[in-house]
Amino acid sequence: MTRGRFITLEGGEGAGKSTQARRLAEALRAVGHEVVLTREPGGSPGAEVLREVLVNGAADRWTPTAEALLMYAARSDHLDRLIRPALARGAWVISDRFADSSRAYQGAAGGLDPAFIEALDRGVVGEDQPDLTLIFDLPASAGLARAADRGAAEARFEGKGAAFHERLREGFAAIARAHPERCVMIDADATPDAVFDRIWTVVRERLA
Repeated sequence: MTRGRFITLEGGEGAGKSTQARRLAEALRAVGHEVVLTREPGGSPGAEVLREVLVNGAADRWTPTAEALLMYAARSDHLDRLIRPALARGAWVISDRFADSSRAYQGAAGGLDPAFIEALDRGVVGEDQPDLTLIFDLPASAGLARAADRGAAEARFEGKGAAFHERLREGFAAIARAHPERCVMIDADATPDAVFDRIWTVVRERLA
């Protein structure tokens, strides 16, 4: 059986990833694909338990090192129990966040040594890297304003301060520059329909 395709959506707070992930899943199902829509942290029962302690509480609840370890513990369970089995049976997997969020949040913005994150990634993710990563780019102030407007309960990362979120945006941009073979920047400051049109064009061109 042909292995499925793995698409990840990345970006800062309020960039609209969750909405666009749902739209992409619907579009791929409409053309006949089995699609598994998931998220991080979370996506499996064990990973959802860890999500609760990662996205709630004070902004400084965890150090970047502790955050990264918890994120990769959740990611390991997510991969073993959901992502790998789905890909093996030929399904397309769309994940709202994946390993690039660790590189950007704990690494670029949090100051954790990138070598430490990459060592975790080799051990946990290994060869199961995304086929395509869509990085939603939006000014940090605009994203935080959107997030505040929606009144999200899980707001721990939103409380890390403007400088953190500026570093986060640059961190994601740096990932896109370093990995053009799998990463595409998406202008998230456009209308939802324009954003989706861009996403659908990229998916068809890259993963036809």
